[in-house]
Amino acid sequence: MKIDLIIGNLQSGGAERVVSLLGNHFSEKHQTRILTFESKEKYKVSRKVERLRFHKDLPVFNYTLIRAFLYLLKFYSKKENRPDIISSHIDRVGLATIPIARLYNIPIVVTEHINHTTNKYNFEKKILWNFLYKYANAVTVLTKYDLPFFQKKNKKVVVIHNPSSFKALEQQNNHRTNTVLAVGSLDRYHHKGFDNLLDIVKEAIAVQPNWKFKIVGEGPTGKEFLEKRINDLNISEHVELLGFRSDISTLLKESGIYILTSRFEGLPMVLIEATSQGIACIAYDCISGPSDIIEDGKTGILVKNQDKSEMITKLTQLMQDKKLRLNLGTNAIKGCEKFSIHEIGKQWENLFYEIIK
Repeated sequence: MKIDLIIGNLQSGGAERVVSLLGNHFSEKHQTRILTFESKEKYKVSRKVERLRFHKDLPVFNYTLIRAFLYLLKFYSKKENRPDIISSHIDRVGLATIPIARLYNIPIVVTEHINHTTNKYNFEKKILWNFLYKYANAVTVLTKYDLPFFQKKNKKVVVIHNPSSFKALEQQNNHRTNTVLAVGSLDRYHHKGFDNLLDIVKEAIAVQPNWKFKIVGEGPTGKEFLEKRINDLNISEHVELLGFRSDISTLLKESGIYILTSRFEGLPMVLIEATSQGIACIAYDCISGPSDIIEDGKTGILVKNQDKSEMITKLTQLMQDKKLRLNLGTNAIKGCEKFSIHEIGKQWENLFYEIIK
């Protein structure tokens, strides 16, 4: 099977990580290509994956979606360049890929990487959902929450979770540091709730001053904003912005708690990865995502969405109770098999074969 995975770029982000993981997995058995249109790139892929980088600016049209459309229009005009199926990622990319797929009669699956309530009034999304999605062979969503909405847009909508990047720990680490870890793009600090997280830090360290908070992620605008907020709250001794890191699994294995303060999510990939590394997880039960990963009180702790007072209370309790942290983390390891790349990859392959046949 010839598979083309299409996404804007492979910079740091959950959707980009998913594409790199799927590409590596598919390439073990299938002829796999990853096509991008922007030069930003953080994730490495297997040598078995063919990378097609349509990054050169065009003389007139430099808007990414127009550039993607024109490059794909030319590339797929040759029959020998056409795959058996296109897997299009990050919804707005579908504005370019769906018309091209229909023009050249290539089966296409488009993927939603966040729940439909996010930016649903965006003009591009209105065009995509209301006019183009019906021409895709299938739409994949991350959780059952999105099924009813997208079943009105396309006849075939399938729930496929994000895969974990990491192999699950075989043995729990009983010697974790007093570190609370958070991961996400700093420029999306409002989306990830990092602005509120700093308020939570202020209250939590008043009760547990021997703990540190570390935020992994990059973004110049967000970094400047968060650094100023850290200084204003006088918590610089307790908060460290680590920037982009390639050793996330090591940080998760060594830290005591993972915290997710997002205002909204699709299916937070880093929370899936955290459970696989046996770290105790605490998360806001935002409208979709965390409750698909965490069983409250057994594999982690869910907090009423954006209830800062409850988050502070439950976080400080978790910081105080090592036995609880280890129990939650151990249970999480046992429950993360359904997110393995083997299981998720098999679901994707079954969908592709069904569509092609």
